[in-house]
Amino acid sequence: MTHSALTPGAVAVITGGAAGIGLAAAKRFAQLGLRVCIADLGANRIAQAVEEIAVLTANGTQDVFGIETDVSVADDVRRLHATLVERFGGTDVLMNNAGIQPGSGMFGPTGSWERVLGVNLWGVIHGTQVFVPEMIKRGRPGLVINTGSKQGITTPPGDPAYNVAKAGLKAFTEALQHELRNTAGCRISAHLLIPGFVFTELTRKGRTEKPAAAWTPEQTVDFMFERLDAGDFYILCPDNDVPRSLDELRILWAAGDIVENRPALSRWHPDYAKAFEAFIKQPR
Repeated sequence: MTHSALTPGAVAVITGGAAGIGLAAAKRFAQLGLRVCIADLGANRIAQAVEEIAVLTANGTQDVFGIETDVSVADDVRRLHATLVERFGGTDVLMNNAGIQPGSGMFGPTGSWERVLGVNLWGVIHGTQVFVPEMIKRGRPGLVINTGSKQGITTPPGDPAYNVAKAGLKAFTEALQHELRNTAGCRISAHLLIPGFVFTELTRKGRTEKPAAAWTPEQTVDFMFERLDAGDFYILCPDNDVPRSLDELRILWAAGDIVENRPALSRWHPDYAKAFEAFIKQPR
């Protein structure tokens, strides 16, 4: 069964839609007959992506367009929305997918932190606040899909700015879904996409061939659509290396740090290494 918002003629907006998971999702929306708008940075990247999506639509470039948008800038997102309304009339599916991961250090440059938080967290807030009130007023079935990260749940050491942004995105999306389901007449649901290891521009790091452990963006989007149909809020994706069962144990251990008052990030604490290994090997 296909989600009721994913009907021919409906409109999908995807930020970060010129590559990776965003582009794979845009293509799937187009194949289902949706009209598609992608927002990203880089005119050439956007133009190439639009060409790839257009061949999958019923009316070619009449059904798809792209616009350069810095989601960290509220006025850019408002301009995106105004253009979308002028072109397609309104929005049925919003995928807040734009994200960056340049790396960060706890005491690294403030500008780097501001940029990561600006795109990965404020970009989602801007997109939601600009698009969703209009989506509610339309009274149609709708979807909001926010692309999170397992790093926003287990918060491993090494990239604190990214972890903080994705942890905030998780909390924001949970609050959004609570708000939507308690809004009279609202037919929109929010969902948190939590990819596994996916081979994209974000994770390529100079590699030209997909590592065996990684999923492709297309595999991730296939899984996302499957779980949307099932009604999942938390779309926790496996990959070729980490099954869901291991993800669940890692998440439970992270929550256990609070419940059992262990040291912060005890999974990476030398005094708890053996305890963690024993925990994930316990028969269940």
